[in-house]
Amino acid sequence: MNIGQAASASGVSAKMIRYYESIDLVQVAARSDSGYRTYGDSDVHLLRFIRQARTLGFPIEQIRQLLSLWQDQDRASAEVKAITRRHIGELDARIAELVVMRDTLSYLAKHCAGDSRPRCPILEGIDRADTRHVQDRTTADRRVALAS
Repeated sequence: MNIGQAASASGVSAKMIRYYESIDLVQVAARSDSGYRTYGDSDVHLLRFIRQARTLGFPIEQIRQLLSLWQDQDRASAEVKAITRRHIGELDARIAELVVMRDTLSYLAKHCAGDSRPRCPILEGIDRADTRHVQDRTTADRRVALAS
């Protein structure tokens, strides 16, 4: 199949397939006599694996490791689990950062009148060099709401 068909079958765009080839995540496809890339079912299977790993948020280097382990039938699952646990820790850290961002913005939006006056607590909060005190108030507000 050509790159468009492989893209359609795998759910990975042709542009991403070319990118994955350029960074040696996947082998460069064989070429037909006319110079077109050709892909087989195993290539599509590999691309689906990569797509799913990307959907789960794994970065390229971890996907590279997972691919190597996936293709090694003599591997132990301990290394796969270790990679996954590291990724979970990274996701937990990102989630915590996102919660702080959301809470800070919620606090600022709650205290903005949203009227025709120029004063805007949201812009003032963004302008602050350090918004941790806003975040601390947001956390305290959440504790009060939970205690109620």
